[in-house]
Amino acid sequence: MSEQQRKKLEKETMELQSLQKEYSTLVQSRQKLDSQLQENELVDKEFKVMKDSARVYKLTGPVLLLQDKAEAAANVEKRLEFIRGEIKRVDQRIEQLSKEQEKKSVEIFKLQMDIQGVSKK
Repeated sequence: MSEQQRKKLEKETMELQSLQKEYSTLVQSRQKLDSQLQENELVDKEFKVMKDSARVYKLTGPVLLLQDKAEAAANVEKRLEFIRGEIKRVDQRIEQLSKEQEKKSVEIFKLQMDIQGVSKK
């Protein structure tokens, strides 16, 4: 194995590990966003079955403050939109990283085969 091949293999392997780390982080983020989405959808459903005269409180620090139901429902809707947008963005990045990982794995495999072919001669 030449020094140049070894360095290139090492570089490609490090890049693959970096991609895998980012992928793992994104999957964790996606799971957290899913959890937040479910929580907010549940709150949204509760708002839809509540009477208009019902009291809604918002936790601000250690204090519960009375909040207008329409305002609270609007805040939840905005939060749902934001979370859905983030999920879409994270999903796209995950898909992109999957493709990059596949390409990098193929490159590493080819390098390993080239190195083995050279060492067999």
